[in-house]
Amino acid sequence: MTEPVSAAAAAANEAIRQASPALCDLLSPLGRRVVFPNDIPFQAAQARGKTFNATIGQITDGAGGALPLHSLVSGLEAMDPERRNRAVLYSPGVGFPSLRTAWRSRQRRGVAAEVPSTMPFVTVGLSHGLSLLADLFAGPGRAVVTPEPYWGNYRQCFEVRTGAHLVPAPSIVDGKFPPDTFARALESLPSGEPAMVILNFPSNPGGYSPTQRERQQLVASLVGVAADRPLLVLCDDAYAGLVFEEGVPRESLFWELIDQHPNLIPAKVDGATKEVSFFGGRVGFVTFPFSPDSEIAAALESKLQCLLRAALGSPVAVSQQLLEAALTSETLEAEIEELRRTLGHRCEVLKQALATTSRELLTPMPFNSGCFALLELPEELGLTSEEVRLHLLAEHDTGLVAIAPRYLRIAFCSVSAAALPELVRRVELAVRELRR
Repeated sequence: MTEPVSAAAAAANEAIRQASPALCDLLSPLGRRVVFPNDIPFQAAQARGKTFNATIGQITDGAGGALPLHSLVSGLEAMDPERRNRAVLYSPGVGFPSLRTAWRSRQRRGVAAEVPSTMPFVTVGLSHGLSLLADLFAGPGRAVVTPEPYWGNYRQCFEVRTGAHLVPAPSIVDGKFPPDTFARALESLPSGEPAMVILNFPSNPGGYSPTQRERQQLVASLVGVAADRPLLVLCDDAYAGLVFEEGVPRESLFWELIDQHPNLIPAKVDGATKEVSFFGGRVGFVTFPFSPDSEIAAALESKLQCLLRAALGSPVAVSQQLLEAALTSETLEAEIEELRRTLGHRCEVLKQALATTSRELLTPMPFNSGCFALLELPEELGLTSEEVRLHLLAEHDTGLVAIAPRYLRIAFCSVSAAALPELVRRVELAVRELRR
C-alpha cells in the first residue's frame, strides 16, 4: 500500500522516478514524504533584497544588520585558552555540563526550589529540540494539537517526520484568545488515547501571550483533559521573555503545569536564539519536569542522546562556549532588557499604524509580545494571502510571509520602527489594488 504524500512531495518523487526508477523505489516512507515546503524560508528567500523585508523572525536593526548583545560577541575576541580549547574539540553529547548548569539557573529565576526540572539537554537550535520530542512522543496517528494558525515547521517536525496528526485549535475567536481551545480540539478523541498539545507563547505567527487570567483558565482546561488521557504539553518557549504589556506574564507556562496532574507532563524547549539574540549559534535546550538526579531524568537523557548522535553526532562546541561566557556577564540581563524595549517600541508603532487601516481590507489579530503581528484578509475580499504576498513582492518592494488561506505575518523584529508605518501603507495599498 502506497503511503499518501503531499502534491509537492509526489512531484519530487516523480522527478526522481523519471531519472532513476531504482532510486525512487529505494526511498523510505519518510524519504517519500519529505519536500522543502513553500513556507517561511522559501518566502524569505524570495523577499531578499526588498526595501521592506518583514519575513524572517530574527531581531535586526531594520536594515538586515544584527543587534548582537555585547556580552555575547565579546566572547569571540576574549575567549580564554581553556574555553578556546573546549570550543574546537567535540562537545559532550548532552552538551557541556557547565553550560547546562548555567542555563538551568537562568531558566529557574523566580522558580521555587521544590519545583523539579531536569538538567537542560543541549540541542542544535530549537527546531532540533522540537524534532527530538516529536521522535520521542509523536508517531503515526498520534494527535498533536497546535494553535491555528501555526508555525509551518510544526508540520515538518510532527506530521511529515513522524506521521502524527495535527489537530488545529483556533488561537483567536471573535478577536480574543479562547483559553479552552486546546481542550475543545481534543473532545472528539477516544477516551484514554494519548495526545500532545503545543503551547507557543509568545506565539509565532500571532505575537500573542495570554493574560494571567487566561493562563489560569488554560491550565485548568488542560488539567481537565489530563483527567481523561495521558497528555504531553510541549511548551515552545522560543520567544520567552519578549512581552511588552503590563499584566501579561513573561514566565513560561511550563512551571505552572508541573505536578498539576499525574497524566499531564509538560516539556520545555527554549534556547539562546531569541532569548539572547544568538540566531546563528543554534543552541537550544530540552527540559523535563523531573529531578536532575532521578532515574527517569537519566532514562530520558539517554533516549535524547541516542537520537542526537544518530543525526548530528554532538552539539556545536564553539557556540556553547560563547553562550556560557555570555551567561556569566554581569550586564547580560540589562542588555536583554534594552533589546526587549527596542522590540516593544516597534510593537507599539506597528499597533498605531495598523489602527488607521481599513477593516474592510485588513483585520489585525491581537498581539502583545514576541516578534510578529498577524493580519487577516476578510473572506469577502476573495483574496488569498499568497496572492497579496506575491503582489507585494512584484509591485511594492515588500516581503511578508503568507499563511494559508488568508493570513499575512509581519516580522516587526526585522523592520525599524521608522519604517513600519510605510510598510503598513504598502500592505493596505496592495490589498486595495487586488480586491475583487
